[in-house]
Amino acid sequence: MTSGGDCQALNAAMRGVFKCISNNANEPVEFYGFEDGYKGLIYGKFRILTGKDFKGILTRGGTILGTSRVPFKTIHEPDENGLDKVEAMKQTYYKLQLDCLVMGGGNGSTKTANLLSQEGLNVVTLPKTIDNDLWGTDMTFGFQSAVDIATKCVDDIHTTASSHGRVFIVEIMGHKVGWLPLNAGIAGGADIILIPEIPYDIKKVVKAVEARDKGGSRFTVIVVAEGAISKEDAKLSKKELKKKREKHPYPSVAYQVADEIQQKTGREVRVTVPGHTQRGGAPDPYDRVFATRLGAAAGDLILKGEYGYMVGYRNREIVKVPLEEVAGKLKTVDPNAEIIREAKLIGISFGD
Repeated sequence: MTSGGDCQALNAAMRGVFKCISNNANEPVEFYGFEDGYKGLIYGKFRILTGKDFKGILTRGGTILGTSRVPFKTIHEPDENGLDKVEAMKQTYYKLQLDCLVMGGGNGSTKTANLLSQEGLNVVTLPKTIDNDLWGTDMTFGFQSAVDIATKCVDDIHTTASSHGRVFIVEIMGHKVGWLPLNAGIAGGADIILIPEIPYDIKKVVKAVEARDKGGSRFTVIVVAEGAISKEDAKLSKKELKKKREKHPYPSVAYQVADEIQQKTGREVRVTVPGHTQRGGAPDPYDRVFATRLGAAAGDLILKGEYGYMVGYRNREIVKVPLEEVAGKLKTVDPNAEIIREAKLIGISFGD
């Protein structure tokens, strides 16, 4: 099953699992596809999958099984009919006499997978998210494809920004971590990159814009993560921040930054939000290969009877990582990381 937000290469990963097991099992194997993520497991919505289901899906984006979000924080809460979700998932698993549950998902989905593993189910997971924020793996599938799309957006903004002499802000997905905007910003030649891990000072952002003006540049391109936050707001509690944002509502932080730059400089500022296009479309060649490798490795674990692992990628090698080590941990961008230092060396401002 696939859980949480969709992304590129989910189908490629499932295909990798299927082909590995089909080609190497000593006896016939039945595959069940649960529809719409954990909801399918909770309510017993599934279908039998055959070789035909996996043909032609290597290059197909999204997920042939559908997906949904079932937040981990509510997993122990009964549904509207009083159904115990965890017990329902276990009963579906046992009723179908499954050998293993394979889940492709991100951080929250992996926490639920770890819970099911601790409840005695055989589980193997695949690291899926465009945010690249899963602990225990250097890379997640979907990330590189999303970087390609976000970078193309930043690339395209340069021509209109330079033609009109404007400040352009491109808001890139990244609510809690900044891997995607960081990489897309560097690849797209952004002048300023604002990410959640490095709270910004709007005065420093304005200073960077004005420095480009004085240097003869007609335009400035700023990449802003959807979860970027100012130093001032970072000091507030969640309750205080919510109250402040209710008084001064903006569609998103990118519009707040745009408004503040416009007020302080008088420059014309425009905001572009590529939004869910970053999760859409076909996986790029890197993700097709990467997801296939992960899927094959997951299939190999299942054939060996090794459960309770996420198949990850460390130091250019496919590895198995215990689920209890992964669940509940975010892989954030270290403000002192080499990639940040190197970006600053070439003149990119992070507003700090």
